[in-house]
Amino acid sequence: MKLVKAGEGTPYEAKGHTNYWAMNKMTPETCTKRLTIGLSHFLPGGGCSVSSNPRERVYYCVYGSILVKGKSEEYVLNPGDAIYIAPGEERSFQTRGTDPASILVIMSTVD
Repeated sequence: MKLVKAGEGTPYEAKGHTNYWAMNKMTPETCTKRLTIGLSHFLPGGGCSVSSNPRERVYYCVYGSILVKGKSEEYVLNPGDAIYIAPGEERSFQTRGTDPASILVIMSTVD
């Protein structure tokens, strides 16, 4: 087992992200085999430009509201909502409203 307490982790910067602060809580370099688990906080107007990733991703909305756009669809995540994004699938997202938003980001390498 590996415990990561509140406030522990490694801050990181992600390409194409704006008005945010993020921390990796668990990574293959620190304690997992394939998972990266992070927590990202976005200010109003913050988000991410269109990009893809070779890993599977799940975004779980903890606080606030986030608009996630794919090539032909869009979804609004509110607290308790989760979205799966397949490896290589493009997406962008932006906070909605005047409150910040926080998302739990879970990524897994694919063999």
